[in-house]
Amino acid sequence: MGLIMSCDNRIVITGIGLTAPNGNSYEEFRHNLLHGVSGIANIEMRYMGTVPAGICDFEATRYQNRRDIRNGTRAGSISIYCANEAMKDAGIVVDDANRDRIGVYVGTTEHGNVETENEIFNISQFNYDIKYWTHHHNPRTVANNPAGEVTINMGITGPHYCIGAACAAGNAGVIQGVQQLLLGEVDIAICGGVSESPGTFGIFAGFKSQGALAENTDPAKASRPLDSDRNGIVISEGGCLYVLERLGDAIKRNARIYAEIAGYAINSDATNAVLPNEERQAECMLKALRRAGMTIADIDIVNTHATGTKMGDAQEMNALRKVLAGDGKRPYINNTKGFIGHAMGAAGALELAGNLPSLVDGIVHPCMNLDQLDPDCAVDNIVEKTPLQTEGINTILNTSFGMVGINSVLIVKKYVK
Repeated sequence: MGLIMSCDNRIVITGIGLTAPNGNSYEEFRHNLLHGVSGIANIEMRYMGTVPAGICDFEATRYQNRRDIRNGTRAGSISIYCANEAMKDAGIVVDDANRDRIGVYVGTTEHGNVETENEIFNISQFNYDIKYWTHHHNPRTVANNPAGEVTINMGITGPHYCIGAACAAGNAGVIQGVQQLLLGEVDIAICGGVSESPGTFGIFAGFKSQGALAENTDPAKASRPLDSDRNGIVISEGGCLYVLERLGDAIKRNARIYAEIAGYAINSDATNAVLPNEERQAECMLKALRRAGMTIADIDIVNTHATGTKMGDAQEMNALRKVLAGDGKRPYINNTKGFIGHAMGAAGALELAGNLPSLVDGIVHPCMNLDQLDPDCAVDNIVEKTPLQTEGINTILNTSFGMVGINSVLIVKKYVK
């Protein structure tokens, strides 16, 4: 049975706030996905030299003073920016009437590593004398930090926590928001995912040691999921937080509704910390479809998680083939990471935001840097190089798969009264 029953258990998206390497608003991000604008550039990474990465240039001081930015975390700043933008977009002001009924659920891959590495490097310049260690370390690194920074910044007194779900975290954060609304724990959920990963050399060095870090003389061409010449991941930062509400509440305040949540699923591979399991990925997609009361023939767009690694992309497309098996209409297939790299904990939430406008304009954004499709990744209806105008898009299935074997799938549909 799907989620559609009454206004009390229909959950809708009414606000979006984001920052990506190629855009700091929903509109700018979408424009750049349709016009082939990459957000990847070379940066200098401590101990490693030049590496391609996706860095955001959002205006942090729009919502924070410089002292709070300095004392907090990069993940916190990204979260604060996205949360404020999402609430402003939704037309909701935090006040005494609602502040304890707002929940903040932020999906993360990791956080605090940026600041910790910087702190260690700093005391190394003083012979590791701990009197130079910052007293901000503990609040920066606790697991609830990014979500907690949002509540302090915005004066929200409802529940907050982070959902640690590796690269499945963006979808997982949204799913948590949906569930808390269905339980009646909150009336407004600020949820999604964030990543500060390019600030830490450790994640670059880790992928490098695995042979999974992308290299290219042109950084804009380094991230190339599904392409025959792909050679690894481009690490990026970013964030996307949504405002979710029960449909009845959204209607009462005449809110703009971007989409309705139709189905979701999370499961575990239970096989390997790094290598994906295509059987479990396929099961996750099918479970989400069942919850939505749909089959794959009901889906118009599948946004793939594919990160640009040789094995990971091929395994994921094997999983998708299992879901596509049989007769019926085939969805359009696209990917966002060629434009922005892999935004880790933010990936699923950002990639959904890049496709949501399709519910209005019917245009499917293409993959980027897909110059020669790898036969191991070939499925029908991949939108390879240019945007595709369709007769209409009603449903989107968004996949996100993460290390230590966690998978998440989110399905949204066009809102119909």
